[in-house]
Amino acid sequence: MILDQLDHKILSVLQEDAAQSLDKIAQRVASSKTPVWQRIRKLREAGVIKQQVVLLDAEKLGLEACFFVLIRTSEHDAAWQQHFLQTLLARPEVLEAHRLAGEIDYILKVRVRNARAYDEFYQALISEVKVFNVTALLSMQEIKSTTCLPIPTA
Repeated sequence: MILDQLDHKILSVLQEDAAQSLDKIAQRVASSKTPVWQRIRKLREAGVIKQQVVLLDAEKLGLEACFFVLIRTSEHDAAWQQHFLQTLLARPEVLEAHRLAGEIDYILKVRVRNARAYDEFYQALISEVKVFNVTALLSMQEIKSTTCLPIPTA
């Protein structure tokens, strides 16, 4: 799908607040309702818009600790990777997981109540999956967090 400038504007507005009315979105992108609705529908069908969600405040829910977990493994076969993936997918504390190039194999973003809850997560993880080394880094302050992608304007 080739995106034009109007598509980019619509996506930018939706990333800010997808709960806006169609009238407000159309107004903000200087178009009318029907073409905006049709474009949103096409963007969904093409998979450009994957899903709409509500963003929650982790601290207000008592999830005050954010850890970045660096994992090194000596295992690299497909069976281990599949088991590791399934283990991560089953853990709601894992907000993000990335396979990396370099000395660290994986990095996880984990949200929990406190250090004790992180230790419980850690103990469960290492009991399920063989890893070589795990390093946990506690985030002291969240400086920037966004779900908005930088959409080109032209």
